[in-house]
Amino acid sequence: VQLQASGGGLVQPGGSLRLSCAASGSIFSIDTMGWYRQAPGKQRLLVASVTSGGATFIADSVKGRFTISRDNAKNTVYLQMNGLKPEDTAVYYCKTWGAGSQYWGQGTQVTVSS
Repeated sequence: VQLQASGGGLVQPGGSLRLSCAASGSIFSIDTMGWYRQAPGKQRLLVASVTSGGATFIADSVKGRFTISRDNAKNTVYLQMNGLKPEDTAVYYCKTWGAGSQYWGQGTQVTVSS
């Protein structure tokens, strides 16, 4: 499975970005798709995830501001980030997992700064 992430960038506090991650390859093994983030010097943490059935998880730190969605026909997961704060600055990583396997995409930098 290959994952191609896009959509990061520089945004001012309060702004919005949408991250996309498209999966290709042996996609039959995919169940859950999600986003992690890692700030400098910190652990990589789960931000949000969505199963193939549509069940979602949103971390408390971003609840009410971030939304995760998934287009199964396109094998793509989206992370809509609104009300961005400087503490959201991190490298965001797409991940898929299921059937005992997990796959990571390349990171995309999100920087929230005025």
